[in-house]
Amino acid sequence: QVQLVESGGGSVQAGGSLRLSCAASGFSISDYCIAWFRQVSGKGREGVAKMEFNGGTTYPDSVAGRFTMSADYVEKIVYLHMNSLKPEDTATYYCAATALRWACNQGDAPAFTYWGQGTQVTVSS
Repeated sequence: QVQLVESGGGSVQAGGSLRLSCAASGFSISDYCIAWFRQVSGKGREGVAKMEFNGGTTYPDSVAGRFTMSADYVEKIVYLHMNSLKPEDTATYYCAATALRWACNQGDAPAFTYWGQGTQVTVSS
């Protein structure tokens, strides 16, 4: 069964760094499109990084140049490296996966099938 488990969240000061991990089981991450989303209470889930089937990564302008997504295909762990963190990066971060190309292309949260439980990131000013 497909399972995603996030870890690595915590509290940091603005300008600091964190690395989030998403451990996958029940599937090969090379066969899936994996993405990181974040959610602030009362708002929808916002995509912050996506690794497509070919391994290419995309980022929205809000995090481009600060966040980097990578993967260890042997250990089946996907990482989100977050640098130069800002208070507005405070959110619960989720990793998600889909085996569907159209869903990956669309990139919106409802299109992704599998989700982790989330990990909290708090950035103080």
